[in-house]
Amino acid sequence: MKRIVSVSIGSSTRNNKVETEIMGEKFIIERIGTDGDMKKAIDLIKELDGKVDAFGMGGIDLYLYAGKRRYVIKDAIPLKNAAKKSPIVDGSGLKNTLERRVIKYIHDNDIVNIKGKKVLMVSAMDRFGMTQSFHEYGANLTLGDIIFALGIPIPLHSLKLLYGLASIIAPIIVKMPFKMLYPTGDKQLSINSGKYERFYNEADIIAGDYLFVKKYMPENLRNKIIVTNTVTKEDVKMLKDRGVRLLITTTPNLNGRSFGTNVMEAVLVSLSGKKPSEMEPEDYNRLLDEIGFEPRIEYLNEEAVIEK
Repeated sequence: MKRIVSVSIGSSTRNNKVETEIMGEKFIIERIGTDGDMKKAIDLIKELDGKVDAFGMGGIDLYLYAGKRRYVIKDAIPLKNAAKKSPIVDGSGLKNTLERRVIKYIHDNDIVNIKGKKVLMVSAMDRFGMTQSFHEYGANLTLGDIIFALGIPIPLHSLKLLYGLASIIAPIIVKMPFKMLYPTGDKQLSINSGKYERFYNEADIIAGDYLFVKKYMPENLRNKIIVTNTVTKEDVKMLKDRGVRLLITTTPNLNGRSFGTNVMEAVLVSLSGKKPSEMEPEDYNRLLDEIGFEPRIEYLNEEAVIEK
């Protein structure tokens, strides 16, 4: 039996553990949060190193992407370096493959007609593959990287402009303490509903990392479509109560929980027999085809009909 552990600097209230079978292999998949304690996360990785088949790096990214440029987040390096024997991944491999496929899937299967839809992408540099796919299918993008990461209410509407700004500010941002950029620990539990409500109200689709989506989520999300990654049963209930009509998660539903891309990437790496550095997009796509991964598509308020 393979064991996959996501060591997250996020809240321990979001911990979960499931047993499942993928491609004939039995898996134990576990998420362990350290409530923002980076040292605890590093110590846990060192303790489990060699005892698990692969690690997911949760609650933090190793990389941010802008076009063809990749920026390394300084605070993530000690986590990566703590694993000497077991491979460790941050989900970037699936953000570049699976998340592109999900947007294609919902378009090709007439689940959502993306062309002309107003899409609030809470962080394009985090979900780069998803953002580029929305753009390719004709969505009107609002890129919230400056809003959600830096707390500055400046929306961007052009990938070219984002990439240009990123070349200037990303080298500085990735050296900042990660907790200044992204909710960690108990901050993952709080919501400032009124601060940037207008950006949610203007959107048909709200997409990207769930904790960024949740960070400023208003009370009223009636008829909105959410495209995201990790959600718990409690998250789904909250979205339903706020009126969301359609929830799409890029990773599958395992016992009521959609795990993060870092977890699912760790699963694929463990199945491939390759090192993460050896994995190419075609490797991920081949495994995704063999597994038959499909996105979780859940109508939370079915009385509202999706406009095709």
